[in-house]
Amino acid sequence: MNAAPALLGCAAAVGLVAPRVLARSRWPHRSPVLAMTLWGALAVSFSLSVVLGVVHVVTPGAHGPGLLYSCRVALGFDPSHEGLVQRWGLTVLGAVAAVHAGGFAVHALRARCARVRHRRLVDMVGRRVPDLRATVVDHALPAAYCLPGRSWRIVVSQGALERLTGPELGAVLEHERAHVAGRHHLVLAAAQAFASIFTGWLPLARHLREQVPLLLEMAADDRAVRRCPHGVLASAIVEMAAAHGAPRGALSAGGPAALLRVRRMLSPASRTSPVLRAALAAAAGMVPVLPLVFACPPGL
Repeated sequence: MNAAPALLGCAAAVGLVAPRVLARSRWPHRSPVLAMTLWGALAVSFSLSVVLGVVHVVTPGAHGPGLLYSCRVALGFDPSHEGLVQRWGLTVLGAVAAVHAGGFAVHALRARCARVRHRRLVDMVGRRVPDLRATVVDHALPAAYCLPGRSWRIVVSQGALERLTGPELGAVLEHERAHVAGRHHLVLAAAQAFASIFTGWLPLARHLREQVPLLLEMAADDRAVRRCPHGVLASAIVEMAAAHGAPRGALSAGGPAALLRVRRMLSPASRTSPVLRAALAAAAGMVPVLPLVFACPPGL
């Protein structure tokens, strides 16, 4: 039996239905890291479903019994239809893999080049403060952001030093260190790459582009409040809410989502139950495997 209908149906469910359900759910703001994992799993599942669905559409007769045989057909290695299946299968798989890898590389390199240019500027005009492990720049508005990567920098404005208390400044610096330690710039580049390929018509791409930056900020908030009270970080974010965002390639403690993050910290919802967390983690692990299950049914 041809698996194309099941695969394309899976792509529709993952790309059209699941993003709307996940975007309207409340639990992602309670477990941002788990939510980002699930968003990534949906993206992987959608890409696999589309690729394998196309392979099955263009080779409708190249299917036989057995798990190994079906998997070889899905991946383009059916000896009985060697020319057609290998040509279409490998071409489609290679093209999609190249587009995804190329998109990630383009976004990552653009952000890295912007960070390198800005880091050189910061090193010229700013002053290094070893006690803070940060570079201070002469700017009136309170602001703080990080330039992640191998030669990372945390940049703090003079206005932040003047407006924030000692504990508030410490909380902001912890937030920025969380971005650096978590390599959040790579997660952001992957989300932007997927969104740039499918944005404009695919709800999954649109929601992924909107949700991942917010979830990254919430994840950094959660790491920061392990070492400081919720209220301290919340008040610091309020002070920096007027900042005009971070430079390209940087991640900032302020930003347009500041009000939502402050509300989250000051009125923390109940933690996600262990049962729900386990179920969501299992779902994140199973969703990318579904296309392979449809393409390689063990009973056929």
